[in-house]
Amino acid sequence: MFVLSQIEHDLPMPPALLSRPLVDAIKAELERLFLDKVVANLGLCVSVYDIIGVEGGFIFPGEGCSTYKVSFRLLMFRPFTGEILVGKISGYDDKGLQVSLDFFSDICIPAHLMQCGTERGEDGRWIWKTNGDELYLDIDDEIRFLVSSIKYPPIPVEQNEDDKPFAPMQINGSINGDGLGLLAWWAAGEEEEEGEAEGEEEQ
Repeated sequence: MFVLSQIEHDLPMPPALLSRPLVDAIKAELERLFLDKVVANLGLCVSVYDIIGVEGGFIFPGEGCSTYKVSFRLLMFRPFTGEILVGKISGYDDKGLQVSLDFFSDICIPAHLMQCGTERGEDGRWIWKTNGDELYLDIDDEIRFLVSSIKYPPIPVEQNEDDKPFAPMQINGSINGDGLGLLAWWAAGEEEEEGEAEGEEEQ
């Protein structure tokens, strides 16, 4: 889910930061540029992990700041396809569920990737109908899902006022499988399996 990505970047340093130790100033500027930002095909930057090398300090004609070539590593949130994650349902609509991991919320579980027998009720909530039971999927319920795809859409040239905010990284998830879906659905079965395993060990 988290990976280190090494990057080289030509970094102009604002003169106001040059009163600080160079490495500290560079790290502060890198955090301003990358922290909580999505880098296409790399993921969401969680932190500046370390600085590997610094070269330069050149002042180019017409510029009032020094530019350094910096090699550094970023800690990125970038789940892989097929990875299992746990989040909370943050919303729902006719297309499916929205899920949040607290620090990342652009996750969708579309209707066609839910368990067979899942449909939308009159109150708008999604319901999994199985073995005569109706299991509701509510806001703030913890949900286990499989990452089915990750997209980095291009930045739109224009957006209408009623369009959803642009999401530079979008994750689609699936709950169509055993053990996937609300944690509460499977908790009783997991406790029974643990109890049986402990009983076998005692014997």
